[in-house]
Formats: sequence, structure tokens, C-alpha cells
Amino acid sequence: MQKHTLIALVEDKPGVLNRVASLFRRRAFNIESLTVGHTEQPGISRMTIVVDSTQTDAERVVANLYKQVNVIQVADLSGQPMVSRDLALIKVNTPAERRSEIMQLVEVFRARIVDVGNDSMIVEITGAGDKIDGLVEVLRPFGILEMVRTGVVAMGRGTLVASEVGQNGNGYKS
Repeated sequence: MQKHTLIALVEDKPGVLNRVASLFRRRAFNIESLTVGHTEQPGISRMTIVVDSTQTDAERVVANLYKQVNVIQVADLSGQPMVSRDLALIKVNTPAERRSEIMQLVEVFRARIVDVGNDSMIVEITGAGDKIDGLVEVLRPFGILEMVRTGVVAMGRGTLVASEVGQNGNGYKS
């Protein structure tokens, strides 16, 4: 099993997310990450879906995604050069006597403090999942009060564009 990062361009209509997620549920896939957002084209949304599966299973999912009425384009970025990022907001307990220590740790991870209260602060970190996991583990002893993560967004490097279909079998025109 390996992680597959799938990109699906879909029509921006009600119910599309539910139909796509149901496809994964019916096939008993665990979606590790699912993010959806608008694209540069009005009426088109982009889904980034990360699943843990075999290559054959991922190919079947791509084929089944194409059967969905509102799906325009699908590509598996796995094995392709890509840039992927995740974002997390972490609210951490910050007693006055430990605040400077926490601020130094945040700086080491190139994260930012976006809110400071009397007894807590909110840290924003963007990057690979391992980087975020590392910061979470370092902050855990101080007391994480709340955390939210966006999920992975990914884009092919260079001239790979998800909206252009190629003949190379991966859904991308190079």
C-alpha cells in the first residue's frame, strides 16, 4: 500500500462532494485527506484526495471517478513531481513562564503565532505533514487545547496542469 494523491476537477454544484466521498466509502477506502476549493475557472472546483491504496485500486478509483456525472478531469499525482502542503492551526496552553520557550520552538519550525491570549496562543504552520506532526509532538507537553488541519493540497511541478488531458496515462499534459 502507498499513498495516492488524486486530483479531481469537478463542477461546482451541490451534492458533488457527497457523491465522490460515497464512491470511496462503497469501495472501503479510507480517505486520509480531502480538500475542496475553487479554481481559476468559474464553476470548477478542485478536489485533492489522499488515499492509502495499491496502484490497481487507485486506478479503479480514477476510472470510477470518471463515471461520476459532475467529474471533469482526474489525475493521480503519485509518482509525479509535485508540491503538496497542509496547514494547521494549533491552540496551545501558554503559561507566562513558558511563553518564550514556546515562541522559540515555533520559530524553529518556521511557523507563525497568529493570536495571543492571556493563557494561550494560536500557532499557524504550513508544510508537509511530517513537519506539522513534528511541531504537534513538540507542543504536546505544553498542552494542546485545540487543533485543526486543512488537509493536503497538491499541484504538479513545472508545466503539469490538471485541467489538460494528456496521452501519457496520468491525466496530465506535459
